[in-house]
Amino acid sequence: MNETSTHPEATRIFDILRSMISNSEGAILATATMTTDGLIIASALGDGIDSDIFAAMSASLLVLAERASQEVDIGELNQVMVMGSQGVMLLTHIGQDAVLAVSTTPSANLGQVLLNTTNAVTALRSLLD
Repeated sequence: MNETSTHPEATRIFDILRSMISNSEGAILATATMTTDGLIIASALGDGIDSDIFAAMSASLLVLAERASQEVDIGELNQVMVMGSQGVMLLTHIGQDAVLAVSTTPSANLGQVLLNTTNAVTALRSLLD
């Protein structure tokens, strides 16, 4: 469940990710940070999830959403929410060069998850900027 890269703050970032999961009362299943190029910085993902593939796909999804938001002129993209039958995935910018991905259970309180994500982004931004 734990993976860190060679990023100088990877261990501290991993601690924030694990804290998100442990403080969510089971609502958050997995978290990861990656560069906007799709390179993993740190992750707390479930067994069987390839962090490199997950990071690359998440970054690609965010890039596509950014282009779509520019096309329809809704301003700067802050977050993408993907709602599936088995849960929700949030992708949130951490500054200009990094992304936080969060995966939840289907019954997660999305308001609480969004608040936890906002708090985590603030903490991560101080480590990544």
